Amino acid sequence: MSRLGNIWKFISHNKYWIVMFIGVLIVGFVDENSFLKRIDYEFQIRDLKSQIEDYNRRYENDSRQLRELNRNPKAIEKIARERYFMKADDEDIFVLSDDRIHENNNERAD
Repeated sequence: MSRLGNIWKFISHNKYWIVMFIGVLIVGFVDENSFLKRIDYEFQIRDLKSQIEDYNRRYENDSRQLRELNRNPKAIEKIARERYFMKADDEDIFVLSDDRIHENNNERAD
């Protein structure tokens, strides 16, 4: 019974320290507002801010392109040719490719 008495004596003399230690553990690591979650939230906030900057950059670029399209009708034609491979009625389009590369790859597979 001396061991149990020694443990009880230790707890009774250090009860405030034990309660403070358990409280710090709960607040620091277990609670939903813990320091670990706060650090995780800081990382999420940093990622979201970078996404916001990226979207703002895209918005500025798209706004600039829209203003250009509204002012210059040749810009519409340029975008149609570059992105959508459209052509005028009097044009011919030639698509160039490296057929030799594809032939060499097919021969190796056989």
